[in-house]
Amino acid sequence: MFKPLPVAIGLRYLRAKRRNGFISFISLASILGIAIGVTALITTLAVMSGFQREIRDRMLQMTQHATVSAHGEPMQNWQQAIDVAGRDPRVAGAAAYIATEALLSGKRREPAMVRGIVPADEAKVSILGERMVEGSLDTLSPRSYNMVLGRELALWLGVRVGDSVVATTDFQATPMGAVPQLKRFTVSGIFEAGYQEFDRGLAVVNIQDLQRLLRMGEGVTGVRLQMHDMDQAYTVARELALALEGPYMVSDWTRENAHLFRALKLEKTMIAILLSLIIAMGAFNLVSSQVMLVTDKQSDIAILRTLGLTPRGVMQVFMVQGSLIGLFGTVLGVVGGLVLTLNLERILRVIEAVTGAELMPADVYYITGLPTELSGQDIAIIAAVALAMAFLATIYPARRAARTAPAEALRYE
Repeated sequence: MFKPLPVAIGLRYLRAKRRNGFISFISLASILGIAIGVTALITTLAVMSGFQREIRDRMLQMTQHATVSAHGEPMQNWQQAIDVAGRDPRVAGAAAYIATEALLSGKRREPAMVRGIVPADEAKVSILGERMVEGSLDTLSPRSYNMVLGRELALWLGVRVGDSVVATTDFQATPMGAVPQLKRFTVSGIFEAGYQEFDRGLAVVNIQDLQRLLRMGEGVTGVRLQMHDMDQAYTVARELALALEGPYMVSDWTRENAHLFRALKLEKTMIAILLSLIIAMGAFNLVSSQVMLVTDKQSDIAILRTLGLTPRGVMQVFMVQGSLIGLFGTVLGVVGGLVLTLNLERILRVIEAVTGAELMPADVYYITGLPTELSGQDIAIIAAVALAMAFLATIYPARRAARTAPAEALRYE
């Protein structure tokens, strides 16, 4: 009794049993269509967000949050940079490094990034030591010319621990012309990061060995920084560069891997747009059911008009009813999406147990489970889009109902 008249009539139409069962079926199909679309969209985006988080975490476990390096020449005052960084409470760790590209030759040849590190400081900026499957970082002592390889890189080179690898770096000018710099290293360890960029393309040696090979003296490429809050990486690195004398280049994990994160974001956006078409299908079904309902209720609309209900009121009646159908479908879809996402790992194990097939082999995906990450913002956006589509779907049938002429509708009653 306290509701506005259009709302009360719309709720009554929604609750009442209709004479035409087909209209009820179409309305139910609209609810299920919207619910299935919302469920699929929430679950898919949660899985994509989970994979994105897993890739980011695995990548950042093996690399720095930010780097400070000299511009076009070796960095000589790297120890001062480490000392300054160590006094910043936002910095979790700092270590010098050298990075250069090289052609590695074992039984086969493969290009790779060779990184020179201080083994004692590596734990401050990465978990490389924890990812060793053979050997250890302690074997990378100065002048040992030992090398640690990623697992896939070792397989492609056809080498094992104890074998030799020849590293070919840049060319050096001599009286005989340009001669490539060659150095033989002994494979002393193999690591597995679970991220292909490192397992396939990274080799690690002692920083002093790489200084001698590249004739850098005491200089290094730069300083790697690990932060307590990775979102502050660029700010902290920039402040460190300003505190040092001379021109320095600053980079952080978002800039070094910008192409990867842009690709993941684009993929997530495109899939969201495509799956939104399922919600749109439910909204089109809602248009059909509402048009059929308006046709079925012509006499009721005419009576309401003769009793004084305005065309605007008639329009509100059917907009209320259609919007409630959209609301039910959206709520059902959000609940279904949450339940499905939270139990997706169990469902995956059941499917694997029934079919006897491994859906996500570790040697292909590097991930044995199915990571998911629910985002409140994503759920809110999906729900808002579904409600907006349902609301827009009610406009045409409601306007058609508002244009009903009472005399024409009651002529044959």
